[in-house]
Amino acid sequence: MRVKMVLPALTEALSPYFRPIKYSLFPPLGLATLAGYLGPDDQVELQDEHVEKLILDDTPDLVVIQVYITSASRAYRLADHYRKRGAHVCLGGLHVTSLPEEAARHADTIFRGPGEDTWPAFLADLRAGRPRARYESRVRTLEGLPPVRRDLIKRHLYLVPNSIVVSRGCPHVCDFCYKVAFFDGGRGFYTQKVDAALAEIERLPGRHLYFLDDHLLGDARFAAALFAGMRGMGRLWQAAGTVSSVLRPRLLESAAACGLRSLFVGFETLNPEALRAQRKAQNLHRDYGAAIRRLHDLGVMVNGSFVFGMDEDDDSVFDRTVEWAIENGVETATFHVLTPYPGTALFQRMEAEGRILHRNWDLYDTRHVVFRTRRMTAETLESGYRRAYRDFYRWRAIFRGARTKDTAGGRLRHVAYAGGWRKFEPLWDLVIKSRRVCRLRPVLESVLSGFGRHPADERGSAKTGRGEGTERDVA
Repeated sequence: MRVKMVLPALTEALSPYFRPIKYSLFPPLGLATLAGYLGPDDQVELQDEHVEKLILDDTPDLVVIQVYITSASRAYRLADHYRKRGAHVCLGGLHVTSLPEEAARHADTIFRGPGEDTWPAFLADLRAGRPRARYESRVRTLEGLPPVRRDLIKRHLYLVPNSIVVSRGCPHVCDFCYKVAFFDGGRGFYTQKVDAALAEIERLPGRHLYFLDDHLLGDARFAAALFAGMRGMGRLWQAAGTVSSVLRPRLLESAAACGLRSLFVGFETLNPEALRAQRKAQNLHRDYGAAIRRLHDLGVMVNGSFVFGMDEDDDSVFDRTVEWAIENGVETATFHVLTPYPGTALFQRMEAEGRILHRNWDLYDTRHVVFRTRRMTAETLESGYRRAYRDFYRWRAIFRGARTKDTAGGRLRHVAYAGGWRKFEPLWDLVIKSRRVCRLRPVLESVLSGFGRHPADERGSAKTGRGEGTERDVA
């Protein structure tokens, strides 16, 4: 069977704000994971439209497309194209789970929720000649998964080809979160067995890992065992966690000791009332500043996430947030316009209030206002969002943030990381177009290492007799 798996480009790939480096960072693993269930005689191709041009004149037997909200229009066009060419077309992903009836108009088969149980069932039905039109995921386990088909991933097109996922979902239920419905509203948080996760890490070449888990620290017992098993592997890695997990005693120290160098943290807002309104209880009564200090004391950089446009926000929120992030030495920040994704509690609430402006999914990209705002105009919200990015990544702001660090190495790393992420866009674009982005991986690893000895390395050396980062060559 000839199988084609496609990750369509998000709409923002066509916008002036598109940043090629963002999508050349690491390969998504959803489709490569499903490919592991295919047979040895199946001919499989995986294409990521963010980093390569799609081939559309082929004639596969089966086409599988992963759909996000701002890639929905593109995904549907591709699905219609291949159905006309005689392929059996499958659609799955977050958007399909949220709006199955919409997706079903463009597919022979749709999938709701994760595919660990439904995808192998579909393959058996397809080979028997009786595929169903819809499959609903019911099982929540990662036991018995086949290895991810990493041979299908074009490693040279990504800065960090070693992306990895060892858990699914998140134990929290924030109202604006796109993935809550996909993973059963927080009830669907589950992990791999520790030994299986460690075996997957061992199989990855090179030194640098990027954990794509929504909340790697969500199960403290699993995370602690994983970090203990990673000690001595010599890895550098990045991941995502919450403020509450950062403040949890001992867990962060274990993460840093086995190579954590950068953590994405969803601060979202500095306003407790806004946190309550969005049911982000895990951030309430938490000292954000203390969380950042803990990370920095361990040599871990912070990528802070912030959302503008909650009903409690007025037009002072942009300057206050940016100033707070700079004063606290946040190395990189991502800003978002609040977006009510279909399938979320936020969307349901705003739809009931008549506040949803339209269903042009191309604009549900956290850059545009798609709902009726309360305490500021849509124009003010969008312009404030853009200004926040400009102000946070001005050179003087980057140097101000760097001065919060106690050491020359920490200050240099701050400037290199923040400046490299936003200030050298033409260089990134040139390297990506030449298909040589992987050549810059040693530079990234040097920045993550901190231009010298790392606080966690010294603790690890004292306990194990060796420092991290000496046992494995850079890929």
